[in-house]
Amino acid sequence: MIQIQDRIMKLPIIQGGMGVGISLSSLAGHVAKCGAMGVISAAHPGYNYEGFRKNPVAINCQAIKDHIQRAKEIAKGNGLIGVNIMVASRDYEKFVKASVDGGCDAIISGAGLPLDLPKWAKGKTLLAPIVSSGKAARLIARVWDKRYQYTPDFVVIEGSEAGGHLGFKKEDLLAHTCQTLTEILSDVKKELKVWEEKYKKTIPVFVAGGIDSGKKIAELVKQGAAGVQIATPFIATYECDAAQEFKDMVIQCTEDDIELVTSPAGMPGRAIVNDFVKKTRQTGNICMKKCLECMIPCTPENTPYCISEALIQSVKGNVQNGLIFVGSQAARIHDMKHVEEVIQEYMEEMEENL
Repeated sequence: MIQIQDRIMKLPIIQGGMGVGISLSSLAGHVAKCGAMGVISAAHPGYNYEGFRKNPVAINCQAIKDHIQRAKEIAKGNGLIGVNIMVASRDYEKFVKASVDGGCDAIISGAGLPLDLPKWAKGKTLLAPIVSSGKAARLIARVWDKRYQYTPDFVVIEGSEAGGHLGFKKEDLLAHTCQTLTEILSDVKKELKVWEEKYKKTIPVFVAGGIDSGKKIAELVKQGAAGVQIATPFIATYECDAAQEFKDMVIQCTEDDIELVTSPAGMPGRAIVNDFVKKTRQTGNICMKKCLECMIPCTPENTPYCISEALIQSVKGNVQNGLIFVGSQAARIHDMKHVEEVIQEYMEEMEENL
């Protein structure tokens, strides 16, 4: 049993938010139904709604609310439902407010430093920054304390083996000189101790990136983690919201198929090498037909490609013409499973090793 402030999770697992359209209400709801935290990605959850291209912001806000409601219906009162929101989103504030209005249990925020998250959601839902270092945890905690007299309700650490946008320099990732999860966990817990004492509350820390076994979960729990965040293994589940072609790419990929790419968001990311990735290497720029104006660092004049369009294409099944973000453990996934099976396997092995 994991307690995060006034909310309870039966299992120490958070399902990582995966956009576009990979973790919506089906995946998040079924994860929560098992007693864990299911997470909806706020990265274009309305991509398949009517009117999305004309008014993406309003449609995405409505989709966030819709998917929170559907996920909770699936969960039937079990677990928690969170929303993952990228700080790099141009309409970050609106997505935060939509998540709160939708009744989410938690907001998990990364792809940048969520320095003003409490401004719109303090006291309304659990708030958790995603960090990749003790330094980032210290900065966020200090700013939240100074500006909003608040401290994180829990923290998610994403290590160098995670999928999607990574909080490390590409050269460090390539040289394998990034801190290990264990090292980052130790640093973050030290940084949070002063705020736990000041606010008289425990700040649970969850770790993510390359969590491929229950044994690894047990090791991290022994080192002080409250639990883990797992994303990629949930792609190859029947309940995942992505197209089957997307899931098959994960099931069929090898270690040689997974490489680091540079995102228009200005951060490195880990993805499966397909025709799209090869094309970005060859041409440098892929023409954008219409900008969705979704990412702060991105401008149509100089972006190498539209990451939103690339993610939309892949999740719909056009897998050779889109981007497929995965974690380092993707090559070790070989078949389809139900969400319940994935969680059960992790938990049984964890309990054997505690």
